[in-house]
Amino acid sequence: MYREKFATFSLKEADLRAAKALQRIGWLILLGSLTLTGMLGYTAIVGLWKANGGVTRWLTLIIFNILWIACACWLYKNHKALTKKTTAFREALQERQTAAAGLPLDTTSGLRVYREASLDAIASYRAQASRNRRVHNSFQLLIITGSIVVSTLTAMNEGSNAALSIATSSLSALVGISAGVTGYFKFRERGTTSQSTADDIEKNYNASEFQLGDYEGLEETSRLILYAGTVEKIKEEQRKREIQLEQSTSHDERSAQ
Repeated sequence: MYREKFATFSLKEADLRAAKALQRIGWLILLGSLTLTGMLGYTAIVGLWKANGGVTRWLTLIIFNILWIACACWLYKNHKALTKKTTAFREALQERQTAAAGLPLDTTSGLRVYREASLDAIASYRAQASRNRRVHNSFQLLIITGSIVVSTLTAMNEGSNAALSIATSSLSALVGISAGVTGYFKFRERGTTSQSTADDIEKNYNASEFQLGDYEGLEETSRLILYAGTVEKIKEEQRKREIQLEQSTSHDERSAQ
C-alpha cells in the first residue's frame, strides 16, 4: 500500500517539476520575443533599419509578434494545467503521509518497506535524468543545425531576397534563445546529478541485498539501518547539488546584468 502511494507521489512530483520547467522556458521565450519585438519596433520607428523597401522589417516584426502572442496564450493554458498538477501533487503527498502512518511500528518491518520503496526513488531519479538529457539533446541539435543553416542562408543571400532575410533573422533569434535556455536551466548537469543519485542508491540496494562491501557480515536489521542512513545521505547530497545549480544560475544571471 505504502509503496504504491509512494510511487504515485514520485510520479506526480516529477510531473509537477517538468511542468514548472516548461513554464519557466515559456516565460524566457516570451521575454526574449518581447525584447526583440521592441528592438525591431524601435529601429522601424527611427528609420535605422531600411532594407528592401521595408518589407523585411515589417514581416519580421509580424513574425515576432505572432511568436510572443502564441507564447503568452500557451503560458495561460499551461498555468491552468500547472494548477491541476499542483493539486494532484498535494493530494498524492497527503495520501502518502496517510499510508506512512499505517506502517508497522516494528523497526525491521518498517525498514524493509523503506528499502523496497527506494526502488521507486531510483526509477524517479532515472526518469528525471532521461527527461533532462532529452531536452538538452533537443536544444543542442536545434542550436547546431540552426547555426549551420543560418551560415548557409547568410552566404546565399546578398540582401536582395526578402524571404531569405526573414528566415535568417528568425532562425538566428531562435538559435540565440535556445542557447540562452540551455545555459540558464543547465539540463545536462541536472540529468547527470539525477543519474548519479539513482546509480548510487541502486549500488547500495544491491550491496545490502547480497551483503557486499560495508554490508558484509551484518544482521538484517543492522544492514537495513545502514542502508536507510546511506540512502538519506545520498538524497541529501542530491538536494545540495540541485541547490548549487540554482545558485549558479542566479549568479550567472546577476553577472550578466
